[in-house]
Formats: sequence, structure tokens, C-alpha cells
Amino acid sequence: MRAARRRYTTACVLFWLPVGLTIAPLILLFTERGMSLAAIAGFFVAHSLTAAALELPTGGLSDVLGRRTVLAAAGLLNLTAFILQGLGTTPWVLSCGMALMGAGRALSSGPAEAWYVDIVHAHSGPGADLRPGLARGKFATSAALATGTLLGGAVPWLLATGPDVGTRLSEATSGLVLPLSTPLLLAAAIEIAFVLYVLTALREPPRPAATLRGVLRGIPATIAGGLHLGARDALVRRILLSAAAAGSALAAIELLTPGRVATLTGASESGAVVFASLACAGFLCSGLGSHLAPLIARLAGSSERAILASLGTSASGLLLLGATAASTGAPATTLAATGYGLVYLGRGSASPSENDLLHRRVTSAGRATALSVQSLALQLAGALRGMTSIRTESPVSRAAADDLA
Repeated sequence: MRAARRRYTTACVLFWLPVGLTIAPLILLFTERGMSLAAIAGFFVAHSLTAAALELPTGGLSDVLGRRTVLAAAGLLNLTAFILQGLGTTPWVLSCGMALMGAGRALSSGPAEAWYVDIVHAHSGPGADLRPGLARGKFATSAALATGTLLGGAVPWLLATGPDVGTRLSEATSGLVLPLSTPLLLAAAIEIAFVLYVLTALREPPRPAATLRGVLRGIPATIAGGLHLGARDALVRRILLSAAAAGSALAAIELLTPGRVATLTGASESGAVVFASLACAGFLCSGLGSHLAPLIARLAGSSERAILASLGTSASGLLLLGATAASTGAPATTLAATGYGLVYLGRGSASPSENDLLHRRVTSAGRATALSVQSLALQLAGALRGMTSIRTESPVSRAAADDLA
């Protein structure tokens, strides 16, 4: 069991560390490439819609073919996506990169956790407490995101402020590789390590030999079972609604915060550093919440009450962010940073308890599909929030984006 927890957390770190590397520079890199705020929002809509469209099929694919194969495919898709995003200069290339990342996100949304839960149930039975292991995985994910975010913000800043390293790099590649591109290329290299680790470390019990006909026949049945579970189980419906609310909130925060920070600092590279620090703090808060999730559940008396308290914490953070959106003074900035941390703290503490309840409602044959349904709710809400951002973009926001570029 210790080996299973170690392999699960290592897989989480290797998958999410590259994603963290892209968080700080991605939107600013798109801006440096001359993309408008509406175009950038469109890229994220492409990501969310692709992930949403593939969530259920890929969840069923994991339950039919196996966790390891699907996770390795997710790593290969992310590898390609990071290269396209780091080197792309046209909207269609960047859209393709974001869509591939959405496909990789869909493929990865359940297999690793499903693999771990299968191991726990095989070793300790279906009544085993999943929260400590799931909390450790969520904490590892948050730590990887925090570390990657710091590196992703610091590397472009160091290249831009060094002895013309960034300038020489850009000139040598005819503008193809900018300082803001380097974290994405580093992320692509780490994805290679992730794929190799998954193929060698996440061993599964032998499965019946899969044929194309069997896969095509098994996936729809698995998808139908996942959707039926969400329709008939009131508790699962509540979990899906909380995931949708989180997706909408996080989409708004991730889209608007980098530009606001860069506007305050006056430069893309320095804005990436500041935003990286802020995002790192958010992920650390999420990791702290995940670490405290088993304790919160014990103090609250049940996973249901723990989830309610955690979501209340996130809601209070959103209220603080909304109340300070139009202010730029030091007190308002402090309150906004506090709200940002509360959003991630509450989300981090809610997730292990939510998934513990979810896994008690499903069997191994549909475990990854159930996680995909949960992720689908989050991705669809994020996509709808991005579409709203495109429709409501004002002349003021377009001017701000042009000034930032």
C-alpha cells in the first residue's frame, strides 16, 4: 500500500508539474504574440470544449482498456500541446495546442486516481478509508502546481533581466522562442519522463485482450452507466453541481488575474513573476486544504458536512475577490489576495471528501467514468464562463489588452 501511494503521488507530481510551468507565462505569452483578450478567451474555450467533449469517451476508454495506456496517451498529447503553445505564432496553431491540451486533460481526469482506488479496494476491501490517500494525491498535485508556477514565472524573468540572454535567444530563433516560451518547452521535456514512468510503474492486473469491436461496444455502455449514476443518485448530483460551480469560478479567476497583475506591474515578465507567486500561494492553500481534509471530515462528523464547510470557505473568498475587483489600493489588494487564498483553501479541502463519497457509489468497472463525469461538469462550466467573457468583452478591456501587448 505504501508503494501504491508513492507511485500514485509521483504520477500526480509528474503530470501536474508541467501544467504548473505554463500557468504564469501562458496568457502573457499569447499577449506577446499579439493575441487579443477575446482570442485568448477563445483559446481557453477550445481547451474546455475539447475536454468536455472527450471526458466521457476517454473515461470509458480507461475503464475498458486500462489506466496505464490512457495515462500514457494523455502525456503524449500534452507533450505535443506544450510544443505548439511554446512555438506557435498564429491563432490556429495556438488553438490546436489548447485543444490538444484539453484532450490530454480529458484522458487524465480519472485513470491515476482510479488505479489507486482499485489497489486500495483490492488490498483492504471496499470499506477502506480513501480520504488519506486521496488527500496525499491532492496535496502532491498542489505542491507540483505551486513549484511549477514559481519556476514558470521565474525563468522568463531571469532570461529577460539577464545579460541579453532572452534577446539573443529570440534573435537566434527569429522570434520563435521568447523568454516566455521556455517554461512550455521545459514542460514538454518533463512530459517525456511522465510517459516513461506511467508505462513502467503503474502496473495493473491483467485485463482481457481488448479488440476494437469490444472497445467500441464497451465504451458506450460504460458512459451510459456513468450518466445514469449522475441522474439517479442525489448525492452524486450534488457533487457534480459543486464541480460545476468550481469550474465557473476558477475559469474567471484564471482568465482575469494574469492581465490584472501585469497591468499593475507594467511589464509581462514582471507580471508573470508576481502572478506566479500569487498562483503558488493559491496552490499551497489548496494543498493545505487537501492535507487537512481528513481532519476536517472527522471534526465535522461526516464527509457531507466537511464539503459544506469547505465550499462555504471558497464562497467567502469569491465574495472578497468580487468586492475588490474595482479597487487598486493596498487594503483592497490585501483583501483580494486573502480571497484568492480562501477560494483555493476551500476547494482543496472539499475535493478529497467529494471523491471519497463518489468512489463509494461506483464499482471499479465505472470508476474512471464517474470521475470523468465530475470533470465534465467542471470543464463545461469553465467553457461557458469563457464564452461569457468573449461576449461581454468591452472596448475598455480591449484597450487594456492592446496596451499590455
